[in-house]
Amino acid sequence: MEENVITKNWYDKIYKPILIIPIIMLLFSLVYLYNFNAKNGDVIYKDVSITGGTTVTVFDKNVNIEDLALELVKKFPDIEVKKFSDLRTGGQKGFFAETKANVDEIKPALEQYLGYKLTQDNSSVEFSGSTLSQGFYQQLRLALIIAFVLMAIVVFLVFKTFVPSAAVILSAFADIIMTVVVIDLLGISVSIAGVIAFLMLIGYSVDTDILLTSRVLKRHEGKINDRIWSAFKTGITMTLTSMVAVVIAYYMTHNVSEVLGQIFFILSIGLFFDIFNTWVTNASILKWYEERRVAR
Repeated sequence: MEENVITKNWYDKIYKPILIIPIIMLLFSLVYLYNFNAKNGDVIYKDVSITGGTTVTVFDKNVNIEDLALELVKKFPDIEVKKFSDLRTGGQKGFFAETKANVDEIKPALEQYLGYKLTQDNSSVEFSGSTLSQGFYQQLRLALIIAFVLMAIVVFLVFKTFVPSAAVILSAFADIIMTVVVIDLLGISVSIAGVIAFLMLIGYSVDTDILLTSRVLKRHEGKINDRIWSAFKTGITMTLTSMVAVVIAYYMTHNVSEVLGQIFFILSIGLFFDIFNTWVTNASILKWYEERRVAR
């Protein structure tokens, strides 16, 4: 009975045609990001931690966030106002306002709306210069590129064959690119924490791909489909477990910490695409490669 579902003839018939789906998705993503970059000067929307600006945090649980945002956007079109909540009760503890304007502009506007003076007891103010923030962002982006290149080198050293190694790298690349596209389509401004989440996503992306490639290439017992199915059972359990943990963490923290919320949100999207790119893209390429190699 170990002739399970994946070993039936239907998989042998569809594994090549379904490669068209990830190819179309990847091409769309690349074209979209090319146009997005031409329009916005980068492949992501950036928040004040990257562009530089002011973040004012106010500890006031009674403020109507929507009314405040509507009032402030008249003077500060780029402003973002978000509440933060108590982790235990879920009740509003206050809000923070982010804008490229300097402290001397945003603070009086907040005081005028709130009707009281902002002090160290009821608020906090953070300001980052554009040069410093942009410099840090450039270093993080370079770190992301270096991490990806090093990952690619390690994969090539481990498998020592071009096609399987390239399939692993392609899948990890597609995970990141497709996640960036979704973030842009949702209009989310990425913070420095978000860039760090993409660094983490590289590790999440390659573990199941390496598992799959190792099972298919380095194990010789059983048919190719059986080896893919064996890897799938282990890999999908790993990924779904991670997804459940990340999604729960997101819902527990996104109203409490914008930093943690963005990290978990990006990871959850990336893990979703990892399932698709590992078990459709990489699995199909590996099966195609291994069948041709065995037939020689």
